[in-house]
Amino acid sequence: MSAPKRLLRRSAAGRIGGVCAGIAEYLDTDVALVRLAWVVLSIVPGAFIGGALVYLVAWILIPDSPEPAATDASARRLHRSVSDRKIAGVCGGLAEYFAVDPTLVRLVWAIATIVPGAIVFGILAYLVAWFIMPESPVPGVVTTTSAA
Repeated sequence: MSAPKRLLRRSAAGRIGGVCAGIAEYLDTDVALVRLAWVVLSIVPGAFIGGALVYLVAWILIPDSPEPAATDASARRLHRSVSDRKIAGVCGGLAEYFAVDPTLVRLVWAIATIVPGAIVFGILAYLVAWFIMPESPVPGVVTTTSAA
């Protein structure tokens, strides 16, 4: 019988304390997606302090992993799009990750942003997502030289 799965922080793979990296590993999902969800849920009007406080409590309560995080090169990752962008590629990257139309993602983000009282938070969430989501790696240009 195998041991039950444990929730551990991954401070070596984290940006701050490894809480989101540990949650992503536990849920078997991309860490950028967990970070983005944490930020968006924390920016709800009046809840930013609560989101930061919950992160600090999680940092204290969740034990750190003694071993390095396993990396899977074939895993699907959330990135900002380099080919489908209007501003920074956040919505294009989300659309690529979820395999949906980027216009739909932009429309949902815009509607969520213009809800009365949420425009500042929608813009702030976009700016934070711009920081959190890494840019998609650009495929390298392969050059060949011919022997003359």
